[in-house]
Amino acid sequence: MRISLVVLFVIALRRRSWGAAVNALLALAGTFLPGILESTYDVEFRPWQRLYASSAMVTHAVGMLGPYDDTWWWDHLTHTHSATLLGGLVHVVTRRRGADPTVNVLGVVGVAGVLWELGEYAIHYTAEALGIEPVLMTYGTRDTIFDLCFNLLGALVVLAFGDECLENLIDRGETGDGEA
Repeated sequence: MRISLVVLFVIALRRRSWGAAVNALLALAGTFLPGILESTYDVEFRPWQRLYASSAMVTHAVGMLGPYDDTWWWDHLTHTHSATLLGGLVHVVTRRRGADPTVNVLGVVGVAGVLWELGEYAIHYTAEALGIEPVLMTYGTRDTIFDLCFNLLGALVVLAFGDECLENLIDRGETGDGEA
């Protein structure tokens, strides 16, 4: 995955797509997060979890080179995928504290989605005012509403499958029976 992100970075540079180049570098940095979390906290990611997280980085970087504009469902895919990563993190933290993750996952994913969309608008309009290529693009109110809906879909996926898919990251030793 990291090699593909370096390749995407080079392609973005060759196309002089500075926004795509910056996104590829940020995505590459994001692939190191599981390792950082493992060394900082008492967790161990499964290989499929590392692949899942890295693939989110790749889909965003690829999207900046055309699919966001050319493939109607690409943005929906990436928002759902990213929301499952954030929602999964919130789910794990909440479960490790022995609480029900529902409100936290929905709340954090919802608020983060709104902040992300506001950030997209701010970055886009600032770059436009400065006459430079924006790192993030905005596609209007309808797109923003869809983005927020697909973020919430990602949160719901985490709530439906989080306990099963993230059990290795949840410290269940305190309860003894596998229930939080």
